[in-house]
Amino acid sequence: MHPELKAHPAYFEKQVVQLADNVYMAFGFAASNVYMIVGDDGVIIIDTSETTSAAGNILAAFRQVSDLPVHTIIFTHSHRDHVSGASVFAAAGDNPDILASTKYSDDFLAVATNYPLPTKAMQARTKRQFGITLSYPDEIIGIGVGPGDRPLKGMGAGSLPPTRRIGEEGETLTICGVTLDLVMAPGETPDHMVVWYPEKKVLFSGDNFYRSFPNLYAIRGTTYREFDKWAETMDTLMSFEPDVLAPGHTKAVFGAEAIRDVLTDYRDAINHVVTETREGIDAGLTIDQLAHRVRLPETLAQKPHLREFYGRVDFAVRAYFVGTLGWFDGNPTTLGTLSPEDEATRMIELAGGAEAVFAAVEKARAKGDFQWGLQLVDRLIFADEQRTRAEALKAALLLAHAEDQINCPTRHYYIMSAKEISAAHSSGE
Repeated sequence: MHPELKAHPAYFEKQVVQLADNVYMAFGFAASNVYMIVGDDGVIIIDTSETTSAAGNILAAFRQVSDLPVHTIIFTHSHRDHVSGASVFAAAGDNPDILASTKYSDDFLAVATNYPLPTKAMQARTKRQFGITLSYPDEIIGIGVGPGDRPLKGMGAGSLPPTRRIGEEGETLTICGVTLDLVMAPGETPDHMVVWYPEKKVLFSGDNFYRSFPNLYAIRGTTYREFDKWAETMDTLMSFEPDVLAPGHTKAVFGAEAIRDVLTDYRDAINHVVTETREGIDAGLTIDQLAHRVRLPETLAQKPHLREFYGRVDFAVRAYFVGTLGWFDGNPTTLGTLSPEDEATRMIELAGGAEAVFAAVEKARAKGDFQWGLQLVDRLIFADEQRTRAEALKAALLLAHAEDQINCPTRHYYIMSAKEISAAHSSGE
């Protein structure tokens, strides 16, 4: 395991943190944070976690602070890990209002469409990205922006539809004596809405900021995330001049100067990736070349809040390329590539046969050159050359490659994929 990941259990230790005299954060209980503002005659809940079991634990912890009824629930955005405990909190009130952006999407993916999506593939990939079913702490120690040891019962079960939508112009509301500004701030999703509590100078930013390089592209599968808008939103967040930044994941940031520093770094990191990728495209470089060339400046890359625990720079480069130009990389050769099966067969023949390729895979494995080994073994699999042997070798390479990953989604995807291969062989598939 990457040494920086070994510190995650201590970082994500479960606790209720007081952010102001009447503002509390449930941290480490679930993949995402849940917030409670105590008003005169009720409480306001901001985001509700990923499962009903986690929501129950959080509500019990909040009840040690206040037994006032839940008056209002606010969703910062529609991702499942922020909305799936709503029923638990709603049951603690009297038909509470549930507020969300007009762009809020009930499918958890912030993709408003009347047409079918490849949901089975996305569900399988989501399970791999988050390492769902992996054992703690040997296989999963954290998800990059949340704890690995968290309750998963009731995943997605407690979502409730908004009872009221907030328009593009935003709104200022007084709820239980608490005045809040609800402001549209697209970033990780187009439906993002931040909550500003001016009296206490607390800004609830949703997933527009967390302690990691931003997940500009999620390997579970996402539409393009509008990098430029996300960067611009950092300026919006800074314009509030908050004393407390309360993110959707990871710990709160305290102090106006510290907050400005991390948000400036976030903005600059996104802009750097956009500028370098755009200029590389204009210079005629391909998507693969850019994914290997674009890097954050060392002054940004080593910042704790820009380590690649959750997002990855090369994933972002690829997403920007496809999101702005589509799949074609400009190289005429790629306009009509051979099928993977045909290419694999020809490459194996060129290499001198399947045994020569197997030998090359084992050599790469012995040297720790796991990516090259994976690319070679995939050709054996596509060519259907001793498939069981090749797939078993791929599983071993994936497990070995997972060990040095700092990016949690990548680590989980490798381990889950290896386990799926092994399970298929055990069942005789």
